[in-house]
Amino acid sequence: MATRDRRESLLRSLSRLDRAGTPVVVVDNASSDGTAEAVRGVHPSVRLVELPANAGAVARTDGVRLATTPYVAFADDDSWWEPGSLAAAADLLDAHPDIAVVVGRVRMAGDGSEDAVTRKHRAGLLGRSPGGPDVLSYPAFAAVVRRNAYLAAGGFSPLLFFGGEEHLLALDLAAAGWQQVFAEDVVAWHSPAGPDRPTAARWALQTRNDVLVDWLRRPLPVALAATGRLARRALTEPAARTALTGVVGRLPAALRQRRPVPAEVERRFATAQRPLAQSRS
Repeated sequence: MATRDRRESLLRSLSRLDRAGTPVVVVDNASSDGTAEAVRGVHPSVRLVELPANAGAVARTDGVRLATTPYVAFADDDSWWEPGSLAAAADLLDAHPDIAVVVGRVRMAGDGSEDAVTRKHRAGLLGRSPGGPDVLSYPAFAAVVRRNAYLAAGGFSPLLFFGGEEHLLALDLAAAGWQQVFAEDVVAWHSPAGPDRPTAARWALQTRNDVLVDWLRRPLPVALAATGRLARRALTEPAARTALTGVVGRLPAALRQRRPVPAEVERRFATAQRPLAQSRS
């Protein structure tokens, strides 16, 4: 569990995980709100790692390296796992050694509803392997990973830092031949600590990273088209200008790291990105 400046939300999530008897590694991204002190005081059994600077999503990889188990479940500081879910995920990973990621159902703590990504996963748009419906897009907090596969893929990218970093991981695991599947009996609860709608800054970060993933792993026409669309929006939208500036600044590094995925992986990823109604048509 990576966190930054969300002490109260983190403590609530840790209380839920404590009741489930789950061993937890918390990686604190240089919080300034007393997070580390609170964790040590209220949850002394948690293994706490204090980073000297904010590493973004890469902080999760620090936690994975410290784990001694073959499987690692991610959680955000505003999410937790339903009791029994992690055992079910471990059973599935035990039974299918070609699976690298088990993705659970996401239920919203406010009303118990499922999110749109879960509904898409259940539809099995990408087909079904013996372990369940195939997936290529998911929130990290709903993922249980095979530790050696995750580390071999490089974990989450420092180039992306935060926001949509799961897309790149999913593509790299698929290109390496790993299965990633959805499981109904694995449930992650989410009680969003942030605003109801993404801020302009968060949209710019997510959009920047979506375009960078296109440059890192997808066909050149896809990357060029995505950059062109963003550039046109940047003419009139400040958030789009911020996103485009971020893409341009990171583009040389993205080109150095560019490794287009196989055509079949690209086809499946493109399908996974479409809205559910469009994918069914």
